[in-house]
Amino acid sequence: MSHPLDLTVNGVRAQLQVAVHRSLLSVLREDVGLTGPKEGCDDSECGACMVLLDGEPVNSCSYLAVQADDREVVTVEGVGSGGDLHPVQRELLAAGGVQCGFCTPGVVVSAAALLEGTPDPDEEQVRRALAGNLCRCTGYQKIVEAVLRAAASSR
Repeated sequence: MSHPLDLTVNGVRAQLQVAVHRSLLSVLREDVGLTGPKEGCDDSECGACMVLLDGEPVNSCSYLAVQADDREVVTVEGVGSGGDLHPVQRELLAAGGVQCGFCTPGVVVSAAALLEGTPDPDEEQVRRALAGNLCRCTGYQKIVEAVLRAAASSR
């Protein structure tokens, strides 16, 4: 069964017809063509598929696309502005907080959401905000340091 879906993705309106059982992740990747959000666990455990839905981080792998009707979605591709990297993206690169890169889109989205609501977080707040993002490569310390430096550079 197909259902109309009208959503705004990274500032661009998308009007689609989607099967009601499809995840937001599959629609973003297959229909909208944005491959930043990754399919890792397909069970809301790893955070690789994290997107912002009306400004709040959600795991798009377990969020039905039809639930996003008439809502605003921001993927990692939309986090920066005008072709510029977001401070989190810049600092992750500078700190070496990116290794294989699979978790990076979800980390960037989660960290950007944190800094939007809490512009001057402490280390515990950063760790809590990133608790839903699993990284198998970095050990998290460089990621946390990068988010703290992004906050400092934005002040």
